[in-house]
Amino acid sequence: MAPAAPSAASRIAVVTGASSGIGAATARQLAEAGYRVVLTARRKDRIEALAEELTAAGLAATAYQLDVTDRAAVDEFATAFKTIGVLVNNAGGALGADPVATGDPADWRSMYETNVIGTLNLTQALLPKLEASGDGVVVVVSSTAGHGTYEGGGGYVAAKHGAHVLAETLRLEIVGRPVRVIEVAPGLVKTDEFALTRFGGDAAKAAKVYEGVAAPLTADDVAETITWAVTRPSHVNVDLLVLRPRAQASNTKLHREP
Repeated sequence: MAPAAPSAASRIAVVTGASSGIGAATARQLAEAGYRVVLTARRKDRIEALAEELTAAGLAATAYQLDVTDRAAVDEFATAFKTIGVLVNNAGGALGADPVATGDPADWRSMYETNVIGTLNLTQALLPKLEASGDGVVVVVSSTAGHGTYEGGGGYVAAKHGAHVLAETLRLEIVGRPVRVIEVAPGLVKTDEFALTRFGGDAAKAAKVYEGVAAPLTADDVAETITWAVTRPSHVNVDLLVLRPRAQASNTKLHREP
């Protein structure tokens, strides 16, 4: 069954981290589903190019340069809206794969600021606008790292556990109000930048993450899942949706072809 078109009151969807990967793919798919998407990211050129692409295709999109960790900038951004229908908290990422004993505290702090505080900033600033729509949706894109630990992932795991708990607590606190809280937790996703950023631009290390995995998830796979969850009837809340490639049974159990 095709998803229902969003109502006029809830047709705006804000997507953070929309300059690449899951964020860009989600913006495309929400636009195709009938939303007017607002693309936010630090890289202005990327989101402007995507907005132009979507507009040229007859879809509704605008770009807004934004650092989700800058609360003053987030609050200013929020003043542009009376209501919005959807907030996709996608901005995040991983830095490093060192053990706890030698991990860089600056990397841990940066991951927490982006994955948790950034999500908190946008959610707090836009929650009244979501509620005003009468049918709002908050999406938190976490990770399977938010539900299980693995060696070398301490900082990222801690940050994504924080994002998971934020979503879970918010859902409890606003029950009875017209806002759904959805968490989507992807496993191994192959994008152009995630692993490369994690390993400081080391392409060889980044490639090893996916080595021998016949079919990791793609950004489009995750975006389709997010769009499906968002476009369920307003009384249906997808509390938590975990998706992995078939080759991945857990964070530490991955089948690699020889």
